[in-house]
Amino acid sequence: MRSSHSFPISNPAQCKEALLTWSKSYDHVLWLDSNDHTDAYSTFDALLAVAEQPATPSIVTTTKALHSALSGERDWWFGYFAYELKDELEALSSTNFDGLGFPTLYFFQPAKIIVLQHNQLRFLYQDMCSGDIEHDFSQIRALETAEGRVGEKHSPVALQLRISKAEYLAKVGTLLQHIHRGDLYEANFCQEFYAENTTIAPWDTYTRLNALSQTPFAAFLRLKDRYLMCASPERYLKKREQTVISQPIKGTAARGTTLQEDQYQKVQLAANPKERAENIMITDLVRNDLSKSALKGSVHVAECCKVYTYKQVHQMISTITAQVPNTKPPLDLIRETFPMGSMTGAPKIAAMKIIEALEATKRGLYSGAVGYFDPNGNFDFNVVIRSILYNAAKKYVSFSVGSAITAQSQPEQEYQECLLKANALRQVLETG
Repeated sequence: MRSSHSFPISNPAQCKEALLTWSKSYDHVLWLDSNDHTDAYSTFDALLAVAEQPATPSIVTTTKALHSALSGERDWWFGYFAYELKDELEALSSTNFDGLGFPTLYFFQPAKIIVLQHNQLRFLYQDMCSGDIEHDFSQIRALETAEGRVGEKHSPVALQLRISKAEYLAKVGTLLQHIHRGDLYEANFCQEFYAENTTIAPWDTYTRLNALSQTPFAAFLRLKDRYLMCASPERYLKKREQTVISQPIKGTAARGTTLQEDQYQKVQLAANPKERAENIMITDLVRNDLSKSALKGSVHVAECCKVYTYKQVHQMISTITAQVPNTKPPLDLIRETFPMGSMTGAPKIAAMKIIEALEATKRGLYSGAVGYFDPNGNFDFNVVIRSILYNAAKKYVSFSVGSAITAQSQPEQEYQECLLKANALRQVLETG
């Protein structure tokens, strides 16, 4: 059971910084921030879940254990699904290099949850620690005006590319051969930037990345010595009562340096036949995935190829909704749709097999999903892109970027799209 208490606040931006700083004393942390983006499917402005120290939180690391947890006592579970969950869901495998060592699945039951909505802070604490609410709120209020809320910075990081540009172009050429043979229509091909023997300051790194990007599905995750700093613009899947929502992204354009150029870039993206074809292919894939559980006739494309603008880029997004039976287990919806089509390709299984053979590393948490299940069977998960991953014990820092390869793709243009998506990530790491 959880106790609930709400307090008014006057400055949400300062409160967010204070909440992040306050979370540093916990070894299990998940912070989700909408960065003031709202749409018909928004639930909160920001949410923080932490597990008590030194007590060990309830943790699950297998789909069987997660199913049992979600079927048992109704409560919140926060965590992630890594991309390699595909190997459990389909007849797939991966022997690629993994420098990060994140488990395939990891969820924890937080002792303390704090929800920020408008000018109100709501505390949802397990009964065993409900006596901490007033004290914790006082600490957070004190941190709102404290100097140096986030803390230390790191030295500039010297990034390396896992594959060279020449290798990347050759691999895209191989993918195009597969497409021209009819083996697949589209594939999302990714490459890794990394640094070894490197130490970074995770909270500060996330704060600066988020300031540069301000995306609607930003996340900061700490699981002991493993960290995610995520500036994702993409929702993978949300369930709200009987409605499920997926919002795949396909189509990216740089922001313009002037208002006129910026508008031109946006109009060009909206009309680009290649980008629209990519988006529509993945929209059809998502429609097919959702139809596995949807009530007959309920799958609906609410928005098709709509261009949204963020601080770093313009993105083409489609929104697909469906109605599902109220008896449908939440985890089954994940099983039927994961990994997300925007990060795999079409047909999905064929694409996953081919990109697995061409990519040089396991994706791990990159192109997985981070989010939560609530006590009522609802959930919300992002797509882990535009994200920095860090294993503090291994001193290994990594991020990956990718693009969709179709019959119309030009390898050099795809390479430049990857560099565009890497801009904010490189800026945060390389400038220290």
